[in-house]
Amino acid sequence: MSQVLEFLTRRRGGKRMDFTDIISYVYLILGVIVMFGPIVWLVLSSFKTSAEIVKFPPRLLPWRQDTVVIEGYDEPLPLYEVTLEDGSTAVLAQVRRIGLEAQLIDPNDPDGEVIRVNIEDRTPIESVSFGLENYVESMQRFDFMVYLRNSVVVTVAATLLTLLVNSMAAFALSKYRFKGRMAIFLIMISTLMVPLSVVLVPVFLVINQVGWNNNLLGVIVPGAATPTGMFLLRQYMLTIPDDLLDSARIDGASEWRIYTQIILPLARPALAVLTIFSVMWRWNDFLWPLIVLSRSELFTLQVGLNSFQGELNVQWHYILAMTVVTLLPISVIFAFLQRNITTGIATTGMK
Repeated sequence: MSQVLEFLTRRRGGKRMDFTDIISYVYLILGVIVMFGPIVWLVLSSFKTSAEIVKFPPRLLPWRQDTVVIEGYDEPLPLYEVTLEDGSTAVLAQVRRIGLEAQLIDPNDPDGEVIRVNIEDRTPIESVSFGLENYVESMQRFDFMVYLRNSVVVTVAATLLTLLVNSMAAFALSKYRFKGRMAIFLIMISTLMVPLSVVLVPVFLVINQVGWNNNLLGVIVPGAATPTGMFLLRQYMLTIPDDLLDSARIDGASEWRIYTQIILPLARPALAVLTIFSVMWRWNDFLWPLIVLSRSELFTLQVGLNSFQGELNVQWHYILAMTVVTLLPISVIFAFLQRNITTGIATTGMK
């Protein structure tokens, strides 16, 4: 712990803090707030009630109104600090509200007189609560395991297919000399400038013709070949010496063996980077599965979350809770593989 504090408080030189140290700390603190602030707000908001989420001004922590269980009432009654006519205050439980009038009773004397006060003369008694009601209730109303299974199948299958197709294309464009190679490469890269909305209808018509509408194959296959993944792998494979491949050919190795036993092992850091990107793309994809899938038993998690949004009512407390749950798998995968991002960019094929 002392070493961590020493690292965080170290200065450019001497014992006095330099102006550049102050700028650096301010810059880093602002970066942390911008990067992790929305995530912290999301997690904390997932514990809030629906009324607390829309409350203005918003509050960071999940405040909930305290309640008390009183015999004779089916539901717990909310507690308020009430200003009485004589100017004194008392903690009372609200039985009902009629217009601008609130009817309350003393929790210690529930059979006593009902006290009627104006709603402006009462203040709710609140405390910070990290209850799991949003998660439990959304799990009960949300076919989580079905949607999770579909998301896992789509993500794993699409990622494996993406790695296979893009690595083979990158191998051909980086290690084979043939006429039109650069033209093919430039055409594939130029597809990055084509907006997604332009290709949605043609791709959907093709999927419908082959019978993959309302089928997970219709979600998995169309996005298998990505120009970004091909470009990333090609640029990495260019760093692998051609002499290594020529030596393998002289020894009698086939092209398939060179691809599987030489190219893929040496390109492992770049493949790990593409794996991270592909998992993030497939797991978070919403628009294309929404277009292809219309049967609820085939929905992925992202499409399933849309079921909490109606025409007149949006259940934000359930949406936020399930959003946190859907973020957990991708966060775990990124935590294990994030080291390979810098490795894949900084290293070469011959380590």
